[in-house]
Amino acid sequence: MLESDAPDTERKTVAILKVLSESPEPLGSISIARALENHGIYLNERTVRYHLRITDARGFTQPLGRDGRMLTRRGHEELTNALASEQIGFVIERIALLAFQTTLDPARGTGEVIINTSLFPKDRFKKALSAMKDAFSSGVCVSDLVAVAEEGEKLGDVIVPEGKVGFATVCSATINGVLLKAGIPMDSRFGGILEIRDSLPRRFVAIIHYAGSSLDPSLAYIKAHMTSVREAAATGNGKILANFREIPGAAKPMAEELVAKLKAIGIGGVVMVGYTSQPVCQIPVGLNKVGVILDGGLNPLAAAEEAGIEADNIANSGTMDMMRLGSFWDI
Repeated sequence: MLESDAPDTERKTVAILKVLSESPEPLGSISIARALENHGIYLNERTVRYHLRITDARGFTQPLGRDGRMLTRRGHEELTNALASEQIGFVIERIALLAFQTTLDPARGTGEVIINTSLFPKDRFKKALSAMKDAFSSGVCVSDLVAVAEEGEKLGDVIVPEGKVGFATVCSATINGVLLKAGIPMDSRFGGILEIRDSLPRRFVAIIHYAGSSLDPSLAYIKAHMTSVREAAATGNGKILANFREIPGAAKPMAEELVAKLKAIGIGGVVMVGYTSQPVCQIPVGLNKVGVILDGGLNPLAAAEEAGIEADNIANSGTMDMMRLGSFWDI
Protein backbone atom coordinates (compact mmCIF):
# COMPACT_ATOMS: atom_id res chain seq x y z
CA MET A 1 0.00 0.00 0.00
CA LEU A 2 1.03 3.61 -0.23
CA GLU A 3 3.38 5.14 2.29
CA SER A 4 0.80 7.06 4.24
CA ASP A 5 -1.47 6.39 7.15
CA ALA A 6 -3.73 9.31 6.28
CA PRO A 7 -6.72 8.26 4.17
CA ASP A 8 -6.93 11.73 2.62
CA THR A 9 -3.30 11.64 1.50
CA GLU A 10 -3.78 8.16 0.11
CA ARG A 11 -6.86 9.26 -1.79
CA LYS A 12 -4.93 12.14 -3.38
CA THR A 13 -2.02 9.90 -4.36
CA VAL A 14 -4.32 7.32 -5.94
CA ALA A 15 -6.07 10.15 -7.80
CA ILE A 16 -2.70 11.15 -9.26
CA LEU A 17 -2.14 7.57 -10.41
CA LYS A 18 -5.58 7.60 -12.00
CA VAL A 19 -4.84 10.84 -13.85
CA LEU A 20 -1.63 9.33 -15.21
CA SER A 21 -3.47 6.16 -16.26
CA GLU A 22 -5.89 8.23 -18.34
CA SER A 23 -3.15 9.99 -20.30
CA PRO A 24 -1.42 8.43 -23.34
CA GLU A 25 1.50 10.82 -22.83
CA PRO A 26 3.77 11.68 -19.88
CA LEU A 27 2.42 14.42 -17.61
CA GLY A 28 4.19 17.04 -15.54
CA SER A 29 3.07 18.35 -12.16
CA ILE A 30 1.22 21.35 -13.66
CA SER A 31 -0.83 19.16 -16.02
CA ILE A 32 -1.55 16.71 -13.22
CA ALA A 33 -2.74 19.49 -10.91
CA ARG A 34 -5.16 20.74 -13.57
CA ALA A 35 -6.46 17.25 -14.31
CA LEU A 36 -7.03 16.59 -10.59
CA GLU A 37 -9.57 19.39 -10.52
CA ASN A 38 -11.84 17.16 -12.63
CA HIS A 39 -11.76 14.69 -9.72
CA GLY A 40 -12.62 17.40 -7.19
CA ILE A 41 -9.07 17.53 -5.81
CA TYR A 42 -7.27 20.86 -5.72
CA LEU A 43 -3.51 20.67 -5.20
CA ASN A 44 -0.81 23.14 -6.11
CA GLU A 45 2.17 22.12 -8.21
CA ARG A 46 4.48 21.80 -5.21
CA THR A 47 2.13 19.40 -3.41
CA VAL A 48 1.76 17.31 -6.56
CA ARG A 49 5.56 17.03 -6.78
CA TYR A 50 5.63 15.85 -3.16
CA HIS A 51 3.20 13.02 -3.94
CA LEU A 52 5.10 12.15 -7.11
CA ARG A 53 8.29 11.66 -5.11
CA ILE A 54 6.40 9.09 -3.06
CA THR A 55 5.07 7.31 -6.15
CA ASP A 56 8.55 7.33 -7.71
CA ALA A 57 10.06 5.78 -4.59
CA ARG A 58 7.44 3.04 -4.59
CA GLY A 59 7.94 2.29 -8.28
CA PHE A 60 4.43 3.40 -9.26
CA THR A 61 5.63 6.16 -11.60
CA GLN A 62 8.60 6.56 -13.90
CA PRO A 63 10.25 10.00 -14.32
CA LEU A 64 10.94 10.86 -17.95
CA GLY A 65 12.90 14.07 -17.52
CA ARG A 66 11.19 17.23 -18.69
CA ASP A 67 8.42 15.20 -20.30
CA GLY A 68 6.99 14.36 -16.89
CA ARG A 69 5.99 10.93 -15.63
CA MET A 70 4.29 7.78 -16.83
CA LEU A 71 2.51 5.13 -14.82
CA THR A 72 4.49 1.88 -14.50
CA ARG A 73 3.13 -1.65 -14.52
CA ARG A 74 3.39 -1.63 -10.73
CA GLY A 75 1.49 1.65 -10.69
CA HIS A 76 -1.33 0.09 -12.70
CA GLU A 77 -1.50 -2.75 -10.20
CA GLU A 78 -1.59 -0.33 -7.27
CA LEU A 79 -4.34 1.68 -8.91
CA THR A 80 -6.39 -1.49 -9.34
CA ASN A 81 -5.84 -2.64 -5.75
CA ALA A 82 -5.89 0.61 -3.77
CA LEU A 83 -9.10 2.03 -2.39
CA ALA A 84 -11.23 -0.65 -4.00
CA SER A 85 -14.47 0.92 -2.81
CA GLU A 86 -13.60 4.13 -4.64
CA GLN A 87 -12.69 2.21 -7.78
CA ILE A 88 -16.21 0.83 -8.28
CA GLY A 89 -17.14 1.68 -11.85
CA PHE A 90 -13.53 2.39 -12.81
CA VAL A 91 -13.67 -0.12 -15.68
CA ILE A 92 -16.69 1.46 -17.35
CA GLU A 93 -15.15 4.90 -16.92
CA ARG A 94 -11.97 3.67 -18.60
CA ILE A 95 -13.92 2.19 -21.51
CA ALA A 96 -15.82 5.46 -21.99
CA LEU A 97 -12.61 7.52 -21.91
CA LEU A 98 -10.78 5.32 -24.43
CA ALA A 99 -13.83 5.15 -26.70
CA PHE A 100 -13.77 8.95 -26.81
CA GLN A 101 -10.04 8.87 -27.69
CA THR A 102 -10.55 6.33 -30.50
CA THR A 103 -10.01 7.92 -33.93
CA LEU A 104 -10.23 4.86 -36.17
CA ASP A 105 -11.77 5.61 -39.57
CA PRO A 106 -13.28 2.32 -40.77
CA ALA A 107 -13.43 3.59 -44.36
CA ARG A 108 -9.69 4.33 -44.53
CA GLY A 109 -8.35 1.88 -41.95
CA THR A 110 -6.37 4.61 -40.21
CA GLY A 111 -6.45 6.12 -36.72
CA GLU A 112 -6.13 5.07 -33.10
CA VAL A 113 -7.57 1.77 -31.83
CA ILE A 114 -7.89 0.58 -28.24
CA ILE A 115 -5.56 -2.21 -27.20
CA ASN A 116 -5.01 -4.71 -24.42
CA THR A 117 -1.39 -5.31 -23.40
CA SER A 118 0.10 -8.57 -22.17
CA LEU A 119 3.59 -8.98 -20.73
CA PHE A 120 5.25 -12.38 -21.22
CA PRO A 121 8.60 -13.62 -19.90
CA LYS A 122 10.99 -13.58 -22.85
CA ASP A 123 11.71 -17.30 -22.65
CA ARG A 124 8.00 -18.18 -22.78
CA PHE A 125 6.87 -15.90 -25.60
CA LYS A 126 7.33 -18.35 -28.50
CA LYS A 127 5.34 -21.02 -26.65
CA ALA A 128 2.65 -18.43 -25.91
CA LEU A 129 2.37 -17.59 -29.61
CA SER A 130 1.93 -21.26 -30.41
CA ALA A 131 -0.78 -21.63 -27.76
CA MET A 132 -2.69 -18.66 -29.19
CA LYS A 133 -2.74 -19.82 -32.84
CA ASP A 134 -6.09 -21.61 -32.75
CA ALA A 135 -7.80 -18.67 -31.03
CA PHE A 136 -6.66 -16.36 -33.82
CA SER A 137 -7.40 -18.78 -36.67
CA SER A 138 -10.89 -19.63 -35.41
CA GLY A 139 -11.86 -15.97 -35.00
CA VAL A 140 -12.74 -16.00 -31.28
CA CYS A 141 -10.96 -12.67 -30.99
CA VAL A 142 -11.53 -9.09 -32.09
CA SER A 143 -8.74 -9.06 -34.66
CA ASP A 144 -5.57 -10.86 -35.70
CA LEU A 145 -3.84 -7.48 -35.79
CA VAL A 146 -1.25 -7.35 -33.02
CA ALA A 147 1.93 -5.56 -31.97
CA VAL A 148 5.07 -6.75 -30.20
CA ALA A 149 7.40 -4.58 -28.12
CA GLU A 150 10.70 -5.22 -26.37
CA GLU A 151 11.68 -4.04 -22.89
CA GLY A 152 11.74 -0.27 -22.55
CA GLU A 153 9.29 0.18 -25.44
CA LYS A 154 5.71 1.29 -25.02
CA LEU A 155 2.36 -0.29 -25.89
CA GLY A 156 -0.52 2.06 -25.20
CA ASP A 157 0.10 3.44 -21.72
CA VAL A 158 2.32 0.52 -20.68
CA ILE A 159 6.11 0.52 -20.75
CA VAL A 160 7.48 -3.02 -21.19
CA PRO A 161 9.61 -3.90 -18.14
CA GLU A 162 12.98 -5.64 -18.12
CA GLY A 163 12.89 -9.33 -18.98
CA LYS A 164 9.48 -9.12 -20.65
CA VAL A 165 8.01 -9.01 -24.13
CA GLY A 166 4.94 -6.84 -24.69
CA PHE A 167 2.08 -8.16 -26.82
CA ALA A 168 -0.83 -5.93 -27.85
CA THR A 169 -4.21 -7.14 -29.08
CA VAL A 170 -7.17 -5.09 -30.30
CA CYS A 171 -9.75 -4.49 -27.57
CA SER A 172 -13.48 -4.84 -28.23
CA ALA A 173 -13.97 -1.31 -26.83
CA THR A 174 -12.61 -0.11 -30.18
CA ILE A 175 -16.08 -0.88 -31.55
CA ASN A 176 -17.56 1.39 -28.86
CA GLY A 177 -15.30 4.17 -30.09
CA VAL A 178 -16.11 3.75 -33.78
CA LEU A 179 -19.84 3.75 -33.11
CA LEU A 180 -19.52 6.73 -30.77
CA LYS A 181 -17.75 8.78 -33.46
CA ALA A 182 -20.64 7.92 -35.80
CA GLY A 183 -23.15 9.21 -33.27
CA ILE A 184 -24.24 5.82 -31.93
CA PRO A 185 -24.02 5.49 -28.13
CA MET A 186 -23.03 2.00 -26.97
CA ASP A 187 -23.86 1.04 -23.41
CA SER A 188 -21.31 -1.40 -21.95
CA ARG A 189 -23.31 -3.61 -19.60
CA PHE A 190 -21.12 -6.53 -18.57
CA GLY A 191 -18.29 -8.88 -19.35
CA GLY A 192 -18.99 -12.58 -19.15
CA ILE A 193 -18.26 -16.16 -20.05
CA LEU A 194 -20.15 -17.17 -23.18
CA GLU A 195 -20.88 -20.82 -23.82
CA ILE A 196 -20.27 -21.88 -27.42
CA ARG A 197 -21.95 -24.97 -28.80
CA ASP A 198 -21.51 -26.19 -32.39
CA SER A 199 -19.62 -22.95 -33.08
CA LEU A 200 -22.66 -20.86 -32.15
CA PRO A 201 -23.24 -18.68 -29.07
CA ARG A 202 -25.66 -20.35 -26.65
CA ARG A 203 -25.81 -18.53 -23.31
CA PHE A 204 -23.80 -16.60 -20.75
CA VAL A 205 -22.81 -18.78 -17.82
CA ALA A 206 -21.15 -16.01 -15.78
CA ILE A 207 -21.40 -12.22 -15.84
CA ILE A 208 -19.81 -9.27 -14.05
CA HIS A 209 -21.42 -5.84 -14.52
CA TYR A 210 -18.93 -3.11 -15.38
CA ALA A 211 -20.72 -0.49 -13.30
CA GLY A 212 -20.21 -2.49 -10.12
CA SER A 213 -16.67 -3.68 -10.75
CA SER A 214 -13.21 -2.31 -9.98
CA LEU A 215 -11.52 -5.04 -12.07
CA ASP A 216 -11.97 -5.86 -15.73
CA PRO A 217 -14.16 -9.02 -15.84
CA SER A 218 -11.95 -10.74 -18.43
CA LEU A 219 -8.91 -10.51 -16.15
CA ALA A 220 -10.89 -12.07 -13.30
CA TYR A 221 -12.12 -14.93 -15.49
CA ILE A 222 -8.67 -15.68 -16.87
CA LYS A 223 -7.06 -15.87 -13.45
CA ALA A 224 -9.95 -18.01 -12.16
CA HIS A 225 -9.38 -20.47 -15.05
CA MET A 226 -13.04 -20.24 -16.11
CA THR A 227 -12.43 -20.32 -19.86
CA SER A 228 -11.96 -23.13 -22.38
CA VAL A 229 -10.99 -21.00 -25.37
CA ARG A 230 -8.65 -23.61 -26.85
CA GLU A 231 -11.42 -26.21 -26.81
CA ALA A 232 -13.92 -23.76 -28.32
CA ALA A 233 -11.45 -22.85 -31.06
CA ALA A 234 -10.59 -26.48 -31.88
CA THR A 235 -14.01 -28.15 -31.56
CA GLY A 236 -16.61 -25.39 -31.67
CA ASN A 237 -17.66 -26.21 -28.10
CA GLY A 238 -16.36 -24.37 -25.05
CA LYS A 239 -16.43 -21.19 -23.02
CA ILE A 240 -14.96 -17.91 -24.20
CA LEU A 241 -14.67 -14.35 -22.94
CA ALA A 242 -17.40 -12.07 -24.28
CA ASN A 243 -18.89 -8.65 -23.64
CA PHE A 244 -22.51 -7.51 -23.73
CA ARG A 245 -23.43 -4.09 -25.09
CA GLU A 246 -26.64 -2.26 -25.99
CA ILE A 247 -27.33 0.26 -28.74
CA PRO A 248 -30.51 2.16 -29.67
CA GLY A 249 -32.79 0.05 -31.84
CA ALA A 250 -33.06 2.80 -34.44
CA ALA A 251 -29.28 2.73 -34.89
CA LYS A 252 -29.09 -0.97 -35.80
CA PRO A 253 -28.85 -0.56 -39.62
CA MET A 254 -26.11 2.06 -39.32
CA ALA A 255 -24.26 0.00 -36.71
CA GLU A 256 -24.33 -3.10 -38.92
CA GLU A 257 -22.94 -1.05 -41.81
CA LEU A 258 -20.04 0.13 -39.63
CA VAL A 259 -19.43 -3.43 -38.40
CA ALA A 260 -19.12 -4.57 -42.03
CA LYS A 261 -16.60 -1.80 -42.75
CA LEU A 262 -14.57 -2.74 -39.68
CA LYS A 263 -14.51 -6.37 -40.74
CA ALA A 264 -13.16 -5.33 -44.13
CA ILE A 265 -10.11 -3.73 -42.48
CA GLY A 266 -9.43 -6.67 -40.19
CA ILE A 267 -11.44 -5.82 -37.08
CA GLY A 268 -14.28 -8.19 -36.27
CA GLY A 269 -15.33 -9.47 -32.88
CA VAL A 270 -19.09 -9.04 -33.28
CA VAL A 271 -20.59 -12.38 -32.28
CA MET A 272 -24.24 -11.42 -32.56
CA VAL A 273 -26.54 -8.43 -33.04
CA GLY A 274 -30.05 -8.95 -31.72
CA TYR A 275 -33.43 -7.44 -32.52
CA THR A 276 -35.06 -4.44 -30.93
CA SER A 277 -36.29 -5.16 -27.38
CA GLN A 278 -35.57 -8.89 -27.83
CA PRO A 279 -33.31 -10.99 -25.53
CA VAL A 280 -29.92 -12.07 -26.85
CA CYS A 281 -28.49 -15.37 -25.59
CA GLN A 282 -31.07 -15.31 -22.79
CA ILE A 283 -30.05 -11.78 -21.71
CA PRO A 284 -32.94 -9.28 -21.65
CA VAL A 285 -32.38 -5.87 -23.20
CA GLY A 286 -33.94 -2.48 -22.55
CA LEU A 287 -37.00 -1.08 -24.32
CA ASN A 288 -36.13 0.03 -27.87
CA LYS A 289 -32.59 -1.28 -27.40
CA VAL A 290 -30.63 -3.90 -29.33
CA GLY A 291 -28.28 -6.33 -27.62
CA VAL A 292 -24.80 -6.81 -29.08
CA ILE A 293 -22.35 -9.56 -28.08
CA LEU A 294 -18.65 -8.97 -28.70
CA ASP A 295 -15.72 -11.37 -28.47
CA GLY A 296 -13.33 -10.64 -25.64
CA GLY A 297 -10.10 -9.14 -26.94
CA LEU A 298 -8.19 -11.23 -24.39
CA ASN A 299 -9.43 -14.61 -25.65
CA PRO A 300 -6.04 -15.47 -27.21
CA LEU A 301 -4.37 -14.67 -23.88
CA ALA A 302 -6.87 -16.88 -22.08
CA ALA A 303 -5.81 -19.67 -24.45
CA ALA A 304 -2.17 -19.12 -23.46
CA GLU A 305 -3.13 -19.23 -19.78
CA GLU A 306 -5.00 -22.50 -20.36
CA ALA A 307 -1.76 -23.90 -21.79
CA GLY A 308 0.07 -23.00 -18.59
CA ILE A 309 1.73 -19.84 -19.93
CA GLU A 310 0.98 -16.96 -17.62
CA ALA A 311 1.23 -13.28 -18.52
CA ASP A 312 0.56 -9.96 -16.87
CA ASN A 313 -2.53 -8.80 -18.75
CA ILE A 314 -3.66 -5.17 -18.78
CA ALA A 315 -7.11 -4.67 -20.31
CA ASN A 316 -7.94 -1.34 -21.97
CA SER A 317 -4.28 -0.35 -21.72
CA GLY A 318 -4.52 2.66 -24.03
CA THR A 319 -4.69 3.48 -27.70
CA MET A 320 -2.32 2.77 -30.60
CA ASP A 321 -2.07 3.87 -34.21
CA MET A 322 -3.51 1.07 -36.32
CA MET A 323 -0.58 1.44 -38.74
CA ARG A 324 1.69 0.07 -35.99
CA LEU A 325 -0.26 -3.19 -35.89
CA GLY A 326 0.51 -6.17 -38.07
CA SER A 327 -0.87 -9.63 -38.68
CA PHE A 328 -0.35 -12.24 -35.98
CA TRP A 329 0.68 -14.64 -38.74
CA ASP A 330 3.66 -12.48 -39.67
CA ILE A 331 5.30 -12.74 -36.25
